[in-house]
Amino acid sequence: MEPFVSTFVYFIISVAIVVIGLVIFEWITTKYKDWEEISNGNTAVALSISGKIIGICIILSFAIYNSVAVSETIIWGAYGVVLQMIAYFIFEGLTRGFSVQSKLKENNIAVGVISLGVSIGLAFVIGASIT
Repeated sequence: MEPFVSTFVYFIISVAIVVIGLVIFEWITTKYKDWEEISNGNTAVALSISGKIIGICIILSFAIYNSVAVSETIIWGAYGVVLQMIAYFIFEGLTRGFSVQSKLKENNIAVGVISLGVSIGLAFVIGASIT
């Protein structure tokens, strides 16, 4: 029975970390509101948010694989969310010719796909570094 309980605990923790991460991303996105854009059919924002969700979950999966205790998973998960936010700011800073947020708000699918790729790609790098 214990593996079922452990799985449920990790599930609850993971959902909580993803939700907290999304709330934080909503706060740092100043040019639009994520869920409002998604409800209006903005595919670019949906792709970007999907990348963040998948990215956080990838990091959490590595944390679960490599942690001895639930508390370690929480710490690594939170750290992963912070690193994903740093990656977001770096991505925004490297696109000098345009604002990622503005292009996402304009439903620029290409920017949404790149944003998704950055989130997922860096999640694998962050996750692999968890030891």
